[in-house]
Amino acid sequence: MRTLRIALALGLLFIAPACSPRDFLTRRLASDLIASSDTFKRTQQFWLRTGMISNKDYISPEYLVLQRRGWITGTIDRCPPDIAPPPCWEVALTPIGVETFHDLIPSGAANSQYFDVPVARRQLTGITGISRSGTAADVDFQWKWIPLNEVGAALYAGGVQYKSIVGFRQYDDGWRIIEGSAPKSNLGLDEALKNAEPAP
Repeated sequence: MRTLRIALALGLLFIAPACSPRDFLTRRLASDLIASSDTFKRTQQFWLRTGMISNKDYISPEYLVLQRRGWITGTIDRCPPDIAPPPCWEVALTPIGVETFHDLIPSGAANSQYFDVPVARRQLTGITGISRSGTAADVDFQWKWIPLNEVGAALYAGGVQYKSIVGFRQYDDGWRIIEGSAPKSNLGLDEALKNAEPAP
């Protein structure tokens, strides 16, 4: 009886190290892999263009928010040959806009008319399901934008949650998230975030 216990203990000792925490795709592992992914951690950038812009850009939802906040102003102007459709707008930051964007614009871009502003980052709110099929899996998850500044708060409504599905694949060292683009099933994180829909 004693030798049987010793044999079982030794057997468990040799088998246990063969299984790593990444061998089993749990909600916690999926959450950790998604949240730590460079694609998921990438901040959302807003590209602000001042000077001459097309009507299509001037009436876009983002520019309408900037107009309503009083951060930009525009006057109708004649379109140069490389900008369409008419009418065109000469856009400038208002004094309030200069104050708002001053610390957000990179120091080397002060004289530029086109610059990017980091406005939000993603926050994972939960894993809602895992569907496995052999060495592949689809993970349903929800996330939301967290504004980084006043511009982000204006452009991204707080509390709106998005749902996405991302593909995972099991390798010899455990489960990995599929980065980049992938087929419709087992979507990569980049495609999953682009295809996000508001959650009910």
